[in-house]
Amino acid sequence: MKQYEVVIIGGSAAGPVAGITVKRHYRDASVLVIRTEKESQVMVPCGIPYIFGTVGSPSNNIIPDTLLSSNGIDLLIGEATEIDRDSKTVTTADGETVGYGKLILATGSLPVRPPIPGMELKNVSPVLKDAKLLAYAEPILRKAENIVVIGCGFIGAEMADEVKKASGANVTIVETLKHCLMLALDPEFSHMAEEELAEREIGIITENGVKAIHGNEKVDSVELQNGDKLKADVVIIGIGATPNNELAKKAGLKIGDTKGIWVDEYMRTSDENILACGDCAEKTCFFTGKPSGLRLASIATIEARIAGANIKEFKRKNPGAIGVFATAFGDFAVAAAGLTEKAANKAGFDVVIGEVKTFDRHPGGIPGAKESTVKLMVDKKTGKVIGGEIAGGTTTAEIANVIAMAIQNGMTAEDVALFQMGTQPLLTPSPITHPIVNAAEQALVKIG
Repeated sequence: MKQYEVVIIGGSAAGPVAGITVKRHYRDASVLVIRTEKESQVMVPCGIPYIFGTVGSPSNNIIPDTLLSSNGIDLLIGEATEIDRDSKTVTTADGETVGYGKLILATGSLPVRPPIPGMELKNVSPVLKDAKLLAYAEPILRKAENIVVIGCGFIGAEMADEVKKASGANVTIVETLKHCLMLALDPEFSHMAEEELAEREIGIITENGVKAIHGNEKVDSVELQNGDKLKADVVIIGIGATPNNELAKKAGLKIGDTKGIWVDEYMRTSDENILACGDCAEKTCFFTGKPSGLRLASIATIEARIAGANIKEFKRKNPGAIGVFATAFGDFAVAAAGLTEKAANKAGFDVVIGEVKTFDRHPGGIPGAKESTVKLMVDKKTGKVIGGEIAGGTTTAEIANVIAMAIQNGMTAEDVALFQMGTQPLLTPSPITHPIVNAAEQALVKIG
């Protein structure tokens, strides 16, 4: 039996980052990543919606194994089926056993499969992470005439836009909530995204759900809760993910309120020799300290960097999940960081809003300039920035990242108003009308 100082189970976003972090902090540590056979070609998680349209093929969206080998990390392909906490060993489906000093669980998440009649029909599938299955699905999607996407969160909206681009099919999104992207955006920003999707000839049905999926072996239609029917050659489910906690449960580890593996601020599980990170781990909200259902690749890699650094000593603490989102449809982009106005009010904050419209280049007449809207949420009691939303051009995502940095570091609206930003006509808004700075100034006037 081979022995390693650190064994990591999981090969998607969190697993490799955890291994690389271990090697950066403890250069001589022996590290093994165990990756299931299903993950023999690991997809870049955030790139999955783009494989058929923008990227072109599943083969163009692979995390290379050299990411591990170049960092001195061993790789074992096989499904980890058992953790023996007493002997500190992991056993795979083919009977191979390895020993560990510390174990990091990065088993990710599984797509939510709603209890809708007809889910077993051919060409009905959740958003897939398996490269082989995606390659199999590629010709089916490209030939489809009618595609229905269930769920209009970020993944559902991106999938709809990309399969429309790749196939030219009639694409319709079905969403139970009042607006698309509603869990991450306030209504006015959701409405902007919906308008852009509609301009790209994507149908959107909101405040309705799927009652049943019909067909003889293969799907041919979708029945909505209101009785309407939609033709469908393909149905894609994009309504979220649930923590892959089965291995942890089998090992007797504590499970949290949102079904993630319970972890403390150092990413330790209920076993001091086992850590967990990524989608499989329980999240805590940065703002309230309560359990959070956020699951993002960005959060997964942050947690991986915490877990990897803490295997021998406690170097890092998890500040909690903030949530930073961004997406684009053509040259229109929308993004958010932290709490929306609605979520802030629900959490008990007395919120002051600063909102600015300007151009993302300067002057506004410069080629490529696009109007940008920034909304900043500020806690009236402390003056701290607690959220932001942006719609506009391609600078949108990085503006959200700046807001997230301000939130994580407890910056106030006054701090943001005096934030020293570099500006350049082809790349940024004007220093005179920079939307983050001016939104902060607006909030300060309202605080008084």
